[in-house]
Amino acid sequence: QYDDAALAGIRRFLDLGPAEPIPAARIRSVKMGTTVATNALLERKGDRTLLVITQGLGDQLRLAYQNRPRLFDRHIILPEMLYEQVIEAEERLYADGRVAPPLDEAKLAEDLAAARASGIDAVAIVFVHGYRHTAHEKRAGALARAAGFNQVSVSHEVSPLMKMVSRGDTTVVDAYLSPILRRYVDRVAAAFDGDASGKLMFMMSSGGLTDAALFQGKDAILSGPAGGVVGAVRTSAIAGEANIIGFDMGGTSTDVCHYAGEFERVLHTEVAGVRLRAPMMHINTVAAGGGSLLQYKDGRLPVGPASAGADPGPQCYGRGGPLAVTDANVLVGKLRPDFFPAIFGPNADQPLDLGATLEAFRQLSAEAGMTPADLADGFIRIACENMANAIKTISVQRGHDVSA
Repeated sequence: QYDDAALAGIRRFLDLGPAEPIPAARIRSVKMGTTVATNALLERKGDRTLLVITQGLGDQLRLAYQNRPRLFDRHIILPEMLYEQVIEAEERLYADGRVAPPLDEAKLAEDLAAARASGIDAVAIVFVHGYRHTAHEKRAGALARAAGFNQVSVSHEVSPLMKMVSRGDTTVVDAYLSPILRRYVDRVAAAFDGDASGKLMFMMSSGGLTDAALFQGKDAILSGPAGGVVGAVRTSAIAGEANIIGFDMGGTSTDVCHYAGEFERVLHTEVAGVRLRAPMMHINTVAAGGGSLLQYKDGRLPVGPASAGADPGPQCYGRGGPLAVTDANVLVGKLRPDFFPAIFGPNADQPLDLGATLEAFRQLSAEAGMTPADLADGFIRIACENMANAIKTISVQRGHDVSA
């Protein structure tokens, strides 16, 4: 019913109309967390991305470190890559600074122009030893901007640390998510009338704040969940609790954290199957939220990772959406329509639509050979199992037994 919940809240707080500009002079500060990047990564809805890498290493990020956490699996499933195309640039800078061969700028410019013409607008540039000897990466970045790429992520700027795989993964994530994040930040900033510089800040994955103009994709993966961690810790302190497990369930994901006296942060982590090297809160994220889609496939009941979103939302929202976890909770009575205000439907004036949810479950249950109630209960159990595994994972990592 509005473009952005945060802006709608600010306008209501200041007694402004739904589309009225927000006077920047009346604002001391706005501190926001966002799950825009988190959700885009979970659902793989970032921008089309090109990877530019040293010649001969086009598969380096896919091969990665050849880790085998499940040693006896005969069918190895490699992680999904976020980039859709690779350019292998003829160049090589050695660790001691020797150049052999130099960067072939003419060939790279030609390849970049072809990729841009295909509609790709984001590029990640990762060269061997680029963190230390930056000349080739800088020149490649300039060529990419000249070719018309609006998002150019260069590894020595994004993650200036050794180890090409983790540096490359982080740079690709930044290129993949920064455009969608920038569009959101610009939309929020445009709602203010006057200069909002220094007043609009966003929560980073590390739990710190940064100015909107400096907010990057690699720092936004756990922006929303990081705010949840800080809030959970502060609230628990008021209640006299110093040791907590945080459980933050949203529409697309569930985020779990652990706190035992100090904020726990990591530099290397994996989110939604993607490796990252950036300071962030130690949070375990699973794609199981209230909007996670419910399906029946080949005798299985997969939950997520795709989400119904806020619009159209789950089936019970009365806007023609798909079946989601929220619908299962409505059907089995864990969510009671009588206790919700009439804010659903196309005009935001209807109660939760239990009838639409029941009919959708009847159709799916006929295919699955189960009653609607049993089917809904099965989906809830699977979603809860995913969430419980997230709690166990983060607790075991910290040496705590939470099997109960």
